[in-house]
Amino acid sequence: MPSRHLVDPQILPMVEQAPAVVLDAEHLAESRAAMVAMAETLPQPAPLAADLKMYEERIPGLDGAPDVRLIITAPKASGSGRPGILHIHGGGYIMGSADMTAQIDAAYAGEFGAVCVSVDYRLAPETPHPGPVNDCYAALKWLHENAQALGVDPDTIAVTGESAGGGLAAALVLLARDRAEVPVAFQHLIYPMLDDRTATRDDPSPYLGQFIWTQDNNHFGWRSLIGGEPGGADVSPYAAPARAEDLSGLPPTFIACGALDLFLEEDLEYARRLILAGVSTELHIYPGGPHAFNLVPDADITMALDRDSMGALKRALTKS
Repeated sequence: MPSRHLVDPQILPMVEQAPAVVLDAEHLAESRAAMVAMAETLPQPAPLAADLKMYEERIPGLDGAPDVRLIITAPKASGSGRPGILHIHGGGYIMGSADMTAQIDAAYAGEFGAVCVSVDYRLAPETPHPGPVNDCYAALKWLHENAQALGVDPDTIAVTGESAGGGLAAALVLLARDRAEVPVAFQHLIYPMLDDRTATRDDPSPYLGQFIWTQDNNHFGWRSLIGGEPGGADVSPYAAPARAEDLSGLPPTFIACGALDLFLEEDLEYARRLILAGVSTELHIYPGGPHAFNLVPDADITMALDRDSMGALKRALTKS
């Protein structure tokens, strides 16, 4: 284990206890069930605060696609001009659900008075690209079109996501820019999965991607999403945002990643390109952090990520 000595000591127990799972089509259902079971072993969120509400909506999918399930977390009190946050869950494009974001959505709603909409997008490989990003776009349009009823300022909508959810968030923001139908005020990307070409590298660093999300799993995730081998010449930037040739005109951006995450280099490069394209960009790298290190809530680097993340959202969403 060449990178074990680099893992933050407070994160190391999680890394050592996490099962070594190799994802493939034959065992995907078992892997999805194992992800749910692992989530149940983690510290459970506190009950929803008395001044917040959580409910579900089902909205029409884009262009005749199946309905999309949304989970909305918002203040109970009526109001207007609230920020809206569209939240896209992680899971390598192949696992997870909107229910995963409940705890952080409650934090966003409580801290910023925001209306948070979590998207239960269809998963690959059953639904490859463009199905997942189209589901997210349908949710973004719904949030914008229903802003007044929700008490949301339609010009203060952020898109956020973790891992594959961060990749979908970045893809969605590109799509929103190019379609020019819905303004996005901020993109908030937590260790985002941005570049299918990472899965094809034959010289990955021995210090990256050794834990939690590995090169083999990354290859399967990307192959499932794009419906073929990653690394080809015709991969859409709405599937792999790092493929976008032009990043100008995107909203201010926050990117965070652990220093041992397989996505480190693609996230660094995306941040560099955003900056060179004139996009206000905040980048944080956390030493000793493998992928999903913030599953250890009381680790110092998790608390640092929480501070940086919430601070960036506050600056983006709070009107002076």
